[in-house]
Amino acid sequence: MIFWEIVAGILGGIIGGMGMGGGTLTIPILTIFLSYTQLSAQGVNLIAFLPMSIIALVIHFKNHLVAYKETWLLALTGCLFSLGGAILANHMSNSVLKKLFALFLIGLAIWQIIEMVKENKKKKEESAKINKNDKKI
Repeated sequence: MIFWEIVAGILGGIIGGMGMGGGTLTIPILTIFLSYTQLSAQGVNLIAFLPMSIIALVIHFKNHLVAYKETWLLALTGCLFSLGGAILANHMSNSVLKKLFALFLIGLAIWQIIEMVKENKKKKEESAKINKNDKKI
């Protein structure tokens, strides 16, 4: 059991440190391999997120990667809606939370695929323009 908790921590830390949300890996590892309930896995993920986010934030501050003017509004709305989300999650069954999290992951995957296709299309168009300009010269 401890092995999978360490794996979840390592993967969640790496992904979270990159700013991509380590919970997308940590929560499935905890629920699938360690039989945590969805609500418990989300709680563990949130507690683990605190020190990971502080470390990542310090590094991003040092590298001047934080937009200070926009940060306060994001932090305020994030805190308010996380409170609402936590209250809502405590009133849902484990099976509903699992289904909602699965839908979230599926939606995230679809969005990422669409963005990748758009980016590839844009690169091909730019490459075609460059090739076209090269032939004119």
